[in-house]
Amino acid sequence: MKGYIQIYTGNGKGKTTAALGLAIRTAGAEGKVFIGQFLKSGDYSEMKALKKFANQITVEHYGLGRFVKARPAIEDIEAGMKGYKRVVRIIEKGEHDLVILDEGNIAVKYNIFSEQDLLDLFKKKPDHVEVVVTGRGATRTIMEKADLVVEMKAVKHYFQKGMKARIGIEK
Repeated sequence: MKGYIQIYTGNGKGKTTAALGLAIRTAGAEGKVFIGQFLKSGDYSEMKALKKFANQITVEHYGLGRFVKARPAIEDIEAGMKGYKRVVRIIEKGEHDLVILDEGNIAVKYNIFSEQDLLDLFKKKPDHVEVVVTGRGATRTIMEKADLVVEMKAVKHYFQKGMKARIGIEK
Protein backbone atom coordinates (compact mmCIF):
# COMPACT_ATOMS: atom_id res chain seq x y z
CA MET A 1 0.00 0.00 0.00
CA LYS A 2 1.30 3.47 -0.86
CA GLY A 3 2.01 5.81 2.03
CA TYR A 4 1.28 9.52 1.82
CA ILE A 5 2.26 12.71 3.63
CA GLN A 6 -0.51 14.25 5.73
CA ILE A 7 -0.45 17.67 7.43
CA TYR A 8 -2.89 18.61 10.21
CA THR A 9 -2.61 22.32 10.92
CA GLY A 10 -4.70 25.38 11.82
CA ASN A 11 -5.72 27.25 14.96
CA GLY A 12 -8.49 24.84 15.95
CA LYS A 13 -8.38 21.95 18.38
CA GLY A 14 -8.04 18.34 17.31
CA LYS A 15 -4.84 18.03 15.27
CA THR A 16 -3.09 15.66 17.66
CA THR A 17 -6.36 13.87 18.40
CA ALA A 18 -6.90 13.21 14.69
CA ALA A 19 -3.35 11.87 14.32
CA LEU A 20 -3.80 9.60 17.34
CA GLY A 21 -7.07 8.33 15.91
CA LEU A 22 -5.18 7.35 12.78
CA ALA A 23 -2.56 5.64 14.97
CA ILE A 24 -5.28 3.55 16.62
CA ARG A 25 -6.80 2.73 13.24
CA THR A 26 -3.38 1.59 11.97
CA ALA A 27 -2.85 -0.55 15.08
CA GLY A 28 -6.32 -2.03 14.60
CA ALA A 29 -5.24 -3.11 11.12
CA GLU A 30 -2.17 -4.81 12.65
CA GLY A 31 0.13 -1.97 11.54
CA LYS A 32 3.12 -0.58 13.38
CA VAL A 33 3.18 3.09 14.49
CA PHE A 34 5.88 5.47 15.69
CA ILE A 35 4.91 8.77 17.32
CA GLY A 36 7.51 11.44 18.02
CA GLN A 37 6.11 14.27 20.14
CA PHE A 38 8.00 17.54 19.87
CA LEU A 39 7.85 20.28 22.52
CA LYS A 40 5.61 18.14 24.77
CA SER A 41 6.34 16.09 27.84
CA GLY A 42 3.71 13.44 27.15
CA ASP A 43 1.75 13.80 30.39
CA TYR A 44 -1.65 13.46 28.72
CA SER A 45 -4.43 10.89 29.13
CA GLU A 46 -4.17 9.76 25.51
CA MET A 47 -0.50 8.87 26.03
CA LYS A 48 -1.50 6.70 28.98
CA ALA A 49 -4.13 4.97 26.83
CA LEU A 50 -1.64 4.32 24.01
CA LYS A 51 0.48 2.27 26.42
CA LYS A 52 -2.19 -0.43 25.97
CA PHE A 53 -0.98 -0.70 22.36
CA ALA A 54 2.71 -0.83 23.30
CA ASN A 55 3.38 -3.81 21.05
CA GLN A 56 2.27 -1.78 18.00
CA ILE A 57 2.55 1.91 18.92
CA THR A 58 5.80 3.45 20.11
CA VAL A 59 5.70 6.97 21.57
CA GLU A 60 8.78 9.07 22.29
CA HIS A 61 8.84 12.62 23.66
CA TYR A 62 11.28 15.29 22.55
CA GLY A 63 10.13 18.12 24.76
CA LEU A 64 11.11 19.29 28.20
CA GLY A 65 7.58 19.69 29.55
CA ARG A 66 7.43 23.46 29.39
CA PHE A 67 5.71 25.88 27.07
CA VAL A 68 8.01 27.16 24.31
CA LYS A 69 7.11 30.48 22.75
CA ALA A 70 9.11 32.32 20.11
CA ARG A 71 12.61 31.70 21.51
CA PRO A 72 13.32 28.16 22.59
CA ALA A 73 16.15 27.56 25.03
CA ILE A 74 19.20 25.67 23.78
CA GLU A 75 17.97 22.65 25.77
CA ASP A 76 14.68 22.72 23.82
CA ILE A 77 16.58 22.82 20.52
CA GLU A 78 18.87 19.98 21.57
CA ALA A 79 15.91 17.81 22.65
CA GLY A 80 14.08 18.54 19.40
CA MET A 81 17.08 17.84 17.18
CA LYS A 82 17.67 14.57 19.02
CA GLY A 83 14.07 13.69 18.23
CA TYR A 84 14.34 14.79 14.61
CA LYS A 85 17.41 12.58 14.09
CA ARG A 86 15.61 9.66 15.75
CA VAL A 87 12.57 10.08 13.49
CA VAL A 88 14.83 10.21 10.42
CA ARG A 89 16.36 6.85 11.47
CA ILE A 90 12.89 5.38 12.07
CA ILE A 91 11.70 6.50 8.63
CA GLU A 92 14.85 5.28 6.88
CA LYS A 93 14.42 1.81 8.42
CA GLY A 94 10.90 1.60 6.99
CA GLU A 95 9.69 -0.75 9.73
CA HIS A 96 6.65 1.37 10.67
CA ASP A 97 3.50 1.80 8.63
CA LEU A 98 2.71 5.19 10.16
CA VAL A 99 5.10 7.81 11.55
CA ILE A 100 3.67 10.86 13.32
CA LEU A 101 5.62 14.02 14.08
CA ASP A 102 3.29 15.57 16.67
CA GLU A 103 3.86 19.34 16.80
CA GLY A 104 6.37 19.01 13.96
CA ASN A 105 5.03 22.23 12.41
CA ILE A 106 5.60 24.08 15.67
CA ALA A 107 9.13 22.67 15.86
CA VAL A 108 9.78 24.23 12.44
CA LYS A 109 8.11 27.50 13.43
CA TYR A 110 10.37 27.85 16.49
CA ASN A 111 13.52 26.72 14.66
CA ILE A 112 13.92 23.48 16.60
CA PHE A 113 14.64 22.03 13.18
CA SER A 114 14.24 23.69 9.80
CA GLU A 115 11.62 23.54 7.09
CA GLN A 116 14.34 22.04 4.88
CA ASP A 117 14.97 19.34 7.52
CA LEU A 118 11.30 18.37 7.32
CA LEU A 119 11.35 18.38 3.51
CA ASP A 120 14.48 16.20 3.59
CA LEU A 121 12.69 13.79 5.91
CA PHE A 122 9.83 13.53 3.40
CA LYS A 123 12.32 12.59 0.66
CA LYS A 124 13.69 9.74 2.82
CA LYS A 125 10.24 8.24 3.34
CA PRO A 126 9.92 4.75 1.88
CA ASP A 127 6.96 4.44 -0.47
CA HIS A 128 4.89 2.33 1.97
CA VAL A 129 5.27 4.64 5.01
CA GLU A 130 2.52 7.13 5.88
CA VAL A 131 3.80 10.32 7.56
CA VAL A 132 1.63 12.73 9.54
CA VAL A 133 2.85 16.11 10.80
CA THR A 134 0.68 18.07 13.23
CA GLY A 135 0.81 21.56 14.66
CA ARG A 136 -0.25 25.09 13.91
CA GLY A 137 1.52 27.17 11.33
CA ALA A 138 2.47 24.65 8.65
CA THR A 139 4.48 26.51 6.03
CA ARG A 140 3.18 26.96 2.50
CA THR A 141 6.04 24.81 1.16
CA ILE A 142 5.29 21.97 3.58
CA MET A 143 1.60 22.08 2.66
CA GLU A 144 2.44 22.04 -1.06
CA LYS A 145 4.66 18.97 -0.60
CA ALA A 146 1.96 17.09 1.33
CA ASP A 147 -0.59 14.80 -0.26
CA LEU A 148 -3.31 15.72 2.24
CA VAL A 149 -3.69 18.91 4.28
CA VAL A 150 -6.35 19.41 6.93
CA GLU A 151 -6.75 22.83 8.48
CA MET A 152 -8.58 22.85 11.80
CA LYS A 153 -10.48 26.10 12.24
CA ALA A 154 -11.42 27.50 15.65
CA VAL A 155 -15.02 28.66 15.48
CA LYS A 156 -16.08 28.48 19.12
CA HIS A 157 -14.51 26.95 22.21
CA TYR A 158 -15.44 27.06 25.89
CA PHE A 159 -11.80 27.92 26.71
CA GLN A 160 -12.73 31.42 25.52
CA LYS A 161 -15.09 31.61 28.52
CA GLY A 162 -12.34 30.60 30.95
CA MET A 163 -12.98 26.84 31.08
CA LYS A 164 -9.90 24.90 32.12
CA ALA A 165 -8.69 21.79 30.35
CA ARG A 166 -10.49 18.69 31.65
CA ILE A 167 -8.81 15.36 32.26
CA GLY A 168 -10.10 12.80 29.78
CA ILE A 169 -11.36 15.45 27.34
CA GLU A 170 -8.62 18.03 26.67
CA LYS A 171 -5.76 16.44 28.58
